[in-house]
Amino acid sequence: MKRLLAGAAALATAFVLAACSGGGSAGGANAGGGAVAAAGTGGGTPTTSSTTPAPTSTVAAPTPSATPTPASTKPAPTSTSAKPKPKPTPTPKPTPKPAPDPGVPCAAAAASAGTAACVDISAHKAWLLEGGKVVYGPVPMLPGRKGYETPTGAFHVISKEKMHLSKEFDNAEMPNSVFFYPGDAFHTGSLSVYSHGCIHLSAGASLKFFNTLHVGDVVQVVP
Repeated sequence: MKRLLAGAAALATAFVLAACSGGGSAGGANAGGGAVAAAGTGGGTPTTSSTTPAPTSTVAAPTPSATPTPASTKPAPTSTSAKPKPKPTPTPKPTPKPAPDPGVPCAAAAASAGTAACVDISAHKAWLLEGGKVVYGPVPMLPGRKGYETPTGAFHVISKEKMHLSKEFDNAEMPNSVFFYPGDAFHTGSLSVYSHGCIHLSAGASLKFFNTLHVGDVVQVVP
C-alpha cells in the first residue's frame, strides 16, 4: 500500500514538472521557454507580457504645389498719363479807346487807335496824333480861300503822291500830297497865300505828314 501511494505521488510530481517546464511530446506550442502562469494559481487565462500596438501611418498627405506663373507673361500695360483737359480759350479784351488829348480840338482824331491828323481852320494849326496822343505839332497851316473853303468833318486818307501836278491850276506842283478829300490834300504850300481848298504846310511839316500818315488814317478838320 505504501508503495502504491509513493508511486502515485511520484507520478503526480512528474506530471507537474512536465507541465511547468514545457517539455514532453505535447509541448510544441510553448517550446523555447515562453513564460506562462503557474498551474494551480486559480486557473486564469494565461496572458502575454507585451502587447504590440496597432501600426500608425507616418506618411503625411502631400500638399498640392502652386501652379508656377510663366516668367514670360507680361502684365497688361496701364496708362499712367491722364488725358490733358483743353485749356479754355481766353476771351480777347477789347482794345481800350485812347483818352482824347485835351491839347487838340479833334475828338474823332484823338479817339483813333492809329495815326491821325487834326486841323483847326480858325486857329491855323495842324497836328499829328498816334493812339490819341499828339506826336507832332501844332504846326502853322493855311486853309482854302473864300469860295474854295476847305471842307470840315472827319475823313480818311484816300491816296498819297510825292509830287502831284494840279491840272486845274496849270499843273501847279503839290509836293508831299496826302489826299483826304477828292481834290483836297495836305501839301507843301505858301503860308501867306490861301489855297483853293488844300491845307498848305511848310516843306518840313508836309514831309512829316507825308511820311507819317497812311491810307485809311483819320483826318479831322474843325472850323
